[in-house]
Amino acid sequence: MARAHALHILVQTKDEAEDLKKQLAGGAKFADLARKHSLCPSGKKGGDLGEFRRGEMVPAFDKVVFGKPTLEVHGPVKTAFGWHLIKTLSRG
Repeated sequence: MARAHALHILVQTKDEAEDLKKQLAGGAKFADLARKHSLCPSGKKGGDLGEFRRGEMVPAFDKVVFGKPTLEVHGPVKTAFGWHLIKTLSRG
């Protein structure tokens, strides 16, 4: 079963996600922005979701984590929880 390790930042609006993505492109640290802005409890850990298997996350999230290049920030991605910026650290 495919596994991945990812970080994410969860916010309420697409505009907020896009603003954070611009800050990341400008050199802001993912973990710092996650701690400050993420609505997910993982924000306290810099957005670190740890390792998980395909199918453990909602489909839109899995599609990015298991289908897009690693070590890049992807999103905004819309789910029932809100808008995510996702960075996959590893896949195996």
